[in-house]
Amino acid sequence: MTTVVLAEDHTLVREGLSSLLARDPTLKIVGEANDGVEAVKLVEKLKPGVLLLDLMLPRLHGLDVLRRVHKLQTTKVVVVSMHADEPHVSEAFRNGAGGYVLKDSSATELLQAIRAVLSDRRYLSPSLAAGADRSATKRAAAESDVYSTLSARERLVLQLGAEGLTSSQIGKQLFISRRTVESHRANLMKKLSLKTQTDLVRFAIRKKLINP
Repeated sequence: MTTVVLAEDHTLVREGLSSLLARDPTLKIVGEANDGVEAVKLVEKLKPGVLLLDLMLPRLHGLDVLRRVHKLQTTKVVVVSMHADEPHVSEAFRNGAGGYVLKDSSATELLQAIRAVLSDRRYLSPSLAAGADRSATKRAAAESDVYSTLSARERLVLQLGAEGLTSSQIGKQLFISRRTVESHRANLMKKLSLKTQTDLVRFAIRKKLINP
């Protein structure tokens, strides 16, 4: 039997989830929290198999709860949220969520999400997945357009920099000064709207300039 903790500040929603899960003999609710701080404390104390988590919690935001629970490595998390926008979904997965379902999803879908994360598989509501695919396609098209504005030298600096070479090492390979390399790097980062080395590496991976 899988133990479950519910973290939801709206009583009616929490009671509805509790009633739904009580019908499944493989699941057992061992705790309910109406704020983020309480949710973390319950997970630390009870070490449930699954935490069903709303993101918009008082006292401690759901993303902060996610980060803290993820560090414990004892509990899978399924986010149950009203937010369908890409930033909320991306941040949830980036901070340790295993599944993300919307509050207007069916009971069957929620149970599918729970079973998926317990099997170490990521679950995303089909409606959200379709939106994510469209966003990814638009982003890829936009990145292709902006990548084409880079000079040949900037593309080389981008690739070598993403591979982890320092400015001095890149300069030696391209027979240019370190200062020139840094100038090219600054220009390409600005053109691509990248802020950090991590952003640079992610872009290079998406463009298949380097292997992940």
